[in-house]
Amino acid sequence: MVAFAELHAQNHKITELSNVFLYLVRDRSMCDTDVTCDVFFDLTNRVKEHMELVDREICSQLISNPDQKVKNTANRFLSGSTEIKRIFNAYVKQWCSQKRRSLTIDDHPSFLQDTEQMFALVMDRIQRETEHLYPLIRKLEGADKQVA
Repeated sequence: MVAFAELHAQNHKITELSNVFLYLVRDRSMCDTDVTCDVFFDLTNRVKEHMELVDREICSQLISNPDQKVKNTANRFLSGSTEIKRIFNAYVKQWCSQKRRSLTIDDHPSFLQDTEQMFALVMDRIQRETEHLYPLIRKLEGADKQVA
């Protein structure tokens, strides 16, 4: 299973990049800079990689647990992940050109509102992982060690 240190490092970096990106894009003139675009693409790649890692390495293992409550928790995270990915992909498609590696903003207030909502959703997901998913895994791993 993936190390908690790696998950926490990913969460920290996503949070940091999200805060920087949100700060930069509040000023319309910053939205077209290479630095802002670099932060955006780094951030979106890290969010996608993190969610795939959690789905693949954590939730997939929890689904095979015999405890139904554990399975239900994993299923909730997986279904939430599917929805976040759908919303996230629509956000990226609407507001950027991956081919040109640039943001495509024709309505800054709408972009800003969508961005704040999108990254609030991501931050909420990270908080739920930290408060619910990781402690569950630690508890299960502790139970496995005690049985062995």
